[in-house]
Amino acid sequence: MNTNASKVWFITGISSGFGHCLTEEIISRGDLVVGTMRKAADIEAFNHTYSGKAFAIKMDVNDRAQIEAGINETLSKYQKIDVLVNNAGYGLFGAIEEINEQESRNQMETNFFGPLFLTQAVLPVMRQARKGCIVQISSVAGFVSTPALGLYNASKFALEGFSEALAREVTPLGIKVLIVEPGPFRTQWAGTSSKDCAKKIDDYTETAHTTANMIHGYSGKQPGDPLKAARLIIDVVNGNDSPLRLPLGQIAIERIRNKIASLQKEIDNWEDKSIATAFDQN
Repeated sequence: MNTNASKVWFITGISSGFGHCLTEEIISRGDLVVGTMRKAADIEAFNHTYSGKAFAIKMDVNDRAQIEAGINETLSKYQKIDVLVNNAGYGLFGAIEEINEQESRNQMETNFFGPLFLTQAVLPVMRQARKGCIVQISSVAGFVSTPALGLYNASKFALEGFSEALAREVTPLGIKVLIVEPGPFRTQWAGTSSKDCAKKIDDYTETAHTTANMIHGYSGKQPGDPLKAARLIIDVVNGNDSPLRLPLGQIAIERIRNKIASLQKEIDNWEDKSIATAFDQN
């Protein structure tokens, strides 16, 4: 493949879900994918199937040494990375009081620090090229919080926080940032890809536990089609007029609009008292 004429996409977590759908669609459009997996057998099978069109490497996004090695290997093979997609992640279910320190740290390591370190690793080559795009696969949960998903919310809020600042830093350098905020899509996020905290407290049965059971219960029945989402993401990346945030699906849009309306109401109700906290003028 002539990588001078094609984009090189680096995508974390391509075994299933959005990562898999993005990979399939990008290959069909003639670009090249370097994707990360964690199982050697999956990597071997993928590289055999997609030889010349895509290349899988072993990477755990919790391991900074593996991140740096993977980016360096990609640059050695293809001399560039046009698009980084930080897709790898998982949802941790549990009430805030129930989640222990290690569970909390693991959630932040995968969903926040992994994307942060990968972003830092690709920025030098993108800055030098004065072009590139960084796609952060966040969630509607990165804008609106839900009982049972407090630590997942925290990880995605943090991802969106640094990405929003990043966009203002790198836009003048020709680099785009896209924050994708899916609602419920038919992936394994709520099923086999999720984790539940070990501790259970009965007082949260009617809130966090009920919500977690509901979300787990509709796994495989979500309204969103991940392949259609992948096509839209690629179109936005390749387009000239792209947003900073891209909510995906009717549920995501409705939940975000409801929060904006709630925030506006609170600001309006407390505006006078808030402004009155200023020093009195002499």
